[in-house]
Formats: sequence, structure tokens, C-alpha cells
Amino acid sequence: MSISKTEKTGFDKTAQRRKDRATEIANTFEWLIVAFVLAFVFRAFIMEAFRIPTGSMADTLKGAHFRLRCPQCGYKYDYGFIGRYFGFQREDYIPPHRNLGRSYPSRCPSCGHYQMTGGVMPVANGDRILVLKCIYQFVEPKRWDVIVFKNPDKPQINYIKRLVGRPGETIEIIDGDVYINGQVSRKPRKVQEELWMPVYNNDYQPVRPRKPLTHLGFNGHFWQQPFKNAAGSEWVINNEDKPTIFYLDSSADESHSIFYDASVGNDFRATYAYDDVREYSYMPYCSDLMVRFYADSMLRQGRIGVELSKYETNYRAGVDFNDEGVMVITKIEKDGKVTELARKLIEPPVVNEPALVKFANVNHQLIFQFGSENLIYDLGLDPNDAGERKTGLQPQIKIFGSGKLTLSHIAIFRDIHYTARKFANSPKQGRAIEGSPFTLGENEFFVLGDNSPSSEDCRWWSNDGVANRGLTYRAGVVPRDYLVGKALFVYWPQGFKIFARDSWGLIPNIGQMRFIYGGSNKNKSVIGNW
Repeated sequence: MSISKTEKTGFDKTAQRRKDRATEIANTFEWLIVAFVLAFVFRAFIMEAFRIPTGSMADTLKGAHFRLRCPQCGYKYDYGFIGRYFGFQREDYIPPHRNLGRSYPSRCPSCGHYQMTGGVMPVANGDRILVLKCIYQFVEPKRWDVIVFKNPDKPQINYIKRLVGRPGETIEIIDGDVYINGQVSRKPRKVQEELWMPVYNNDYQPVRPRKPLTHLGFNGHFWQQPFKNAAGSEWVINNEDKPTIFYLDSSADESHSIFYDASVGNDFRATYAYDDVREYSYMPYCSDLMVRFYADSMLRQGRIGVELSKYETNYRAGVDFNDEGVMVITKIEKDGKVTELARKLIEPPVVNEPALVKFANVNHQLIFQFGSENLIYDLGLDPNDAGERKTGLQPQIKIFGSGKLTLSHIAIFRDIHYTARKFANSPKQGRAIEGSPFTLGENEFFVLGDNSPSSEDCRWWSNDGVANRGLTYRAGVVPRDYLVGKALFVYWPQGFKIFARDSWGLIPNIGQMRFIYGGSNKNKSVIGNW
């Protein structure tokens, strides 16, 4: 029986449609395979996502932590979640429930108020970052880069730290600073901006400064304004209507000073709000400091400035409000000798317009900023160029001025401080500390964590690294073979949880998405507005 032309045509169309569908399915699978291969290649050789498990790089990068706000002054800060403190075995475990059963004290890094942390608080997950892989196959790692590498002792585990030493260099940590071949290593401006840590911010003041003391209160006492008037000073620093504003109304030729009382506020020890408060009293002093505020002069006369001490030397930076503006940095030595270090003429400051004032003593540099103008003095790169080291001395801060002035947004910061002991009260010192410089060989790198007291890094590794064919790598170094890549971007920072058992945090903290700034192998002055 023959098939009609009409029936044959319909059969051909049906067969063609089936053939086209099969081709489409085959093409889809082909594209899926190609996409999978490209994704695999991209992940293996170009970029890969990692999660930060611990707090060794805090506050730059955070592991599991408690997201806190001081109940007294409202300052936001984070406190590291350490699983073993709460009975969990895995270091990177994030409990899905809120009832942790235990609490530990944390301290506000601004007002000094202690609060209990843990209990029924949720645990925030660590930052998730993108790492640019294989980049170090083509370019040399730069000092101060944040790098991912394989743990030399356990190569199956990835670590993340900041690179400070490169092949052939001699590393020495002196009073919290990194020295390369006997000279202090200065951080690039972007890196330095991220590493400043708060000591006090006058914009955040307790709502109940006379709150009954529980646990340790405000550093063991009731809160009071940590800035005090020097003898005869006329600054108004306790205005009930505007407590965050300081005022001065004096003659233009009569200087008045206020000083920061570290026995009342947070002191200048190298403490980390992220870490266990029980270590605080053992931490060393950090003398690399910065003061910041906005100054508003009501008259075209008078002066405003800051004085910082380091060891037994005071450094003063001031600007005159007159028809010919001038910025000056001077040094006042222990015997009272005053030496002018740097001077710069600027446009006369604008009356009744707040100007940003910053003065920092960091990495053997004095950096003074007034508005958009900068004045920098290089103290030198050698260890003794900053003066004879007296590390047991508490640094001092003063703000001085004359005329009719208003100060606002007053804050104090300290630099990161690399510690020489694994535990604050331990007599055992680490590798590459003062008096025991450590020289790197060919293809060896030295890394440190930003959260220095809680970082397991090159200072403390006691085992030789594992290599192929029964060979080993020297203890205390990262071999070039184990470099994975450069940390580039925080793409999923500290997500917010929406379900009780959400261990990831499904809603990203978009405001904390950011690039991770790396370094430079140069050691030039830090230039630019701070």
C-alpha cells in the first residue's frame, strides 16, 4: 500500500522536527560541557572563591565572628568566634543555633565598655573572597600583598596572610614594625588606611556613663571624658548640649592644650577588639599613632595643632590661621630642645569652614594634613632614627590651639603592631624578632597575619615544610611552590542570616564588599590625603 504525497509530507515534517529537537538537545549538552570545562579551567587557573575560616587577618578579613554594637556608645565592632571556647571541635564550624550556652567578655574599642558576648547571639560567617590564581607565575609577589598559599606543614590546607618578606631579604620585627635589611618597611597608603585601629572616637559617647559597674565596666571604672584640660587651659570639653564638640575662645597669642588621659580611656596597648580581653594587660604599647578632627576657626587669627610623643621625644604639628597660612612640624627633645623639622606655606585657611586635620607618626614618618595640604617629614629608615627605644613608656597625645576654635569628629587611631610573643604573657619569643633577624633564601617568603596576637604565621612554625620525594622546606618560610594566588575582592562579606539554621548568611552585607589592597616593593614616603 503506497503512502500519499500529503501523508509523506507530514511524515517528513515530523521526522525533521524530531531531528531538530535532537540537534538542539545535543547542542545544549555540548554547550554545558564547554561551560563546565571553561568554569573548571577558570577556577583552576584564573580565579577561585575562598572562605575565611579564622580571625588571623581581622579586621582586614574576618572569620566566624559575633557582629556587635556597644550598648553604651553605639560603636560597631566584631568579636571573633572561637569554636573551642564554646565546646566545638572544628575550628571553622559555625553553629546554626543561637543558644551557645557560654559567654565571654568583649571590650568596645572606643569607649572601653565591657559586654558579655556569646550566650544567645547568632554567629556571623566569615568573609568570602575571590583569589586571583597563577598571577605569581607571571609577576613577582609584592610586599604587603594579601596572599593565599598552602600551609607548608599541611599542604592540603590553604592559609591567607600578608606577605612582608621576599627572597634574599633579612626580616626583623622591632617594636611592632617590620624591618627589611635593617630599614623600616613602610606600608602603601591604601594598605595603611585599612590597618589603622581605633583607640577613641569622641562621636561615640556612652548614654549611661554612670551605669552601675558590672564585670569590668568602662575599663574598670565609670566612664568619663578621656580628654582633659592642661593646667590653665580654657578649652570647653564637657558641654552638656553638644558633648562631641570642643570649644575654645581665647586670645590669638595664648596657647591652650588638652591631653588624652590613657588611664581613663582605652590605652595605647596593641589590643584587638576581635580578640580575648584576658590578654589585654600583657600587650605592648603601640607608639605609631594618628589623631584626626575637624577644626573651624571663627577668626583669621590663632592656631591649631597636635602633639604626639614617641619614646622620649615629642613631635608637634600646627597651622596658623592668619593672612599667610603656614604649616610647621617641630621636635621637642627630652632636654627641652626645640627643632623645626619642616615648614610649608599654604593658602590662608577659610574662616567658618571646618578643615580636616590629621597628624600621624607612623613607620618613621611624620605626616601632617590640613584640608587638602600635606606636610611630611622623614625621620629616617634605620631603627634608631626614631630615637632611643623606650617601649615601656605610654605615648602621649595633646591638642593645642589659640583663638576662637571649634573641634568636631575627634578620634585617635593606632597602627597595626606585630607582636614578638605568641601569647601575651609568654616568655617565648618568635622568629625574626628584635636581635634575631631572619634571612630568607632563594624562593622563600615570609608572611604575617594582620591580627598579630592571634595569627599562626612564619613567626611560630616549628615544623619543616612538606615537599615531594621525601624532601623538606625550611621551617618558618612559605616556599614559592606553595603560592596559590593573590586575594583580590571580598564578594560575600559577613552575610545576614534569614533562617534559623542558615550557616552561610544568604543576604550579603553589600556595604562591606570591597577590594583587598596589596602592596609595593618601594619604600617611598606615604603621599596623599589621609
